[in-house]
Amino acid sequence: MEHDMSSGKPARLLFFFMLPILGGNLFQQFYSMVDTFVVGRYVGVDALAAVGATGSMTFLILGFVVGLTAGFSVIISQKFGAKDPVSMRKAVAMSILSACFLSVVVSTLALLTARPLLVMLKTPLNIIDDSYAYLIIIYIGIVATIYYNLLAAILRALGDSRSPLYFLLIASALNVAGDLIAVIGLQMGVKGVAIATVLSQTISALLCLIYIYKRYPSLHLSAQDWKIDWSMISRLLRIGLPSALQFSVCAIGVMIVQSVINQSGSDTVAAYSVGVRIEQLVTQPLVTLGLAMATFSAQNLGSGHLDRVRQGVRSAVLLCVLFSMIALGLIFLFGKQLALLFIEPSEILVVEQTVQYLHIISYFFIPLGMIFVFRNTCQGLGSGLIPMLSSIQELIFRGLVAFTLPPLIGYIGICLSSPIAWISAALLLLIAYRLQYAKLSHLLKQ
Repeated sequence: MEHDMSSGKPARLLFFFMLPILGGNLFQQFYSMVDTFVVGRYVGVDALAAVGATGSMTFLILGFVVGLTAGFSVIISQKFGAKDPVSMRKAVAMSILSACFLSVVVSTLALLTARPLLVMLKTPLNIIDDSYAYLIIIYIGIVATIYYNLLAAILRALGDSRSPLYFLLIASALNVAGDLIAVIGLQMGVKGVAIATVLSQTISALLCLIYIYKRYPSLHLSAQDWKIDWSMISRLLRIGLPSALQFSVCAIGVMIVQSVINQSGSDTVAAYSVGVRIEQLVTQPLVTLGLAMATFSAQNLGSGHLDRVRQGVRSAVLLCVLFSMIALGLIFLFGKQLALLFIEPSEILVVEQTVQYLHIISYFFIPLGMIFVFRNTCQGLGSGLIPMLSSIQELIFRGLVAFTLPPLIGYIGICLSSPIAWISAALLLLIAYRLQYAKLSHLLKQ
């Protein structure tokens, strides 16, 4: 169902809009964690480390995909908010064509660079072959991933955050079943986990496509909509590519940290990988709050209600603080129990390092939440440059910390690399948002 966010109380709109997205993201995290659980429990620590060692590389590629589709949806959302269905359909058609071309390019580059990057990141020799096998299968499925994310982003651009959740629930159940069959039943190891993930993404994409065709007449595209519009493609890429690159730049920073971790052995790789998985789980409300702000700010800019964007930001900041404190409490109450879901209790060092990582980063969830709020708001207001610059700043600080602190204070230095990067990027984004808002306010008054 389409949902206009240009009227109503911002806090209520944001909260109820983000709930289905949160549900979907939690289920994505759930079946990602099932991958980790099945591998760690039924294959072993080395296999767990092999999948974990690919995290930064999958983030590099899949983050590009997520950022690209989120950027495309900004234009669609603005056209929806402006009540311009003709331009909205044109934006949808050009998004689909652009995604088709870019998915071929991205998947080709990913497949060609997979092994060299694993070597460059100093992946331990005892896990590199499994890591490579896992990556190849994930990269082959990039086309399905990009179209699921694009179709889900289109639905969210129209204010429908519930439908993608339903499809994801089905795909999540299939992914879990696939993991259990492939790894436990067929003894396929990490390859089985990757195959189950790709198949679940493919099913999600097909379900989204069928649903849009049947339930959204406003998105039925005519031959005229498919006519190449270079002006629209240019607009989409001006926001989509910087948005995609912001994720890739962040991923490069994560890869720098990963290269430092890989030199510490497979136990540390496994601990860090599990810690990141748990971090991603408890911070999902912050991620989805950011996605909600992207749609909220884009629709309200399109309808000319810039003052509501500022109200929305204030509400989002309060929600960010609340969600961050809840996440902090969860880490300190259940951090060890969550770690033991993935790691055998006999792996004492791995468990201790996982909990140590979680305790350190949990104090910095508020600046992480601010990144999501202000980055997505700036993107919704039409800026692709600001989010990308903040990602570059994250990359610089994460790299500096990763290369300087670990030799001085060891594993704690690795754990601090992300929090320090979060603080620097949050400050930049706060300043950039205020400047962008002032500029748009001046233009609308003219």
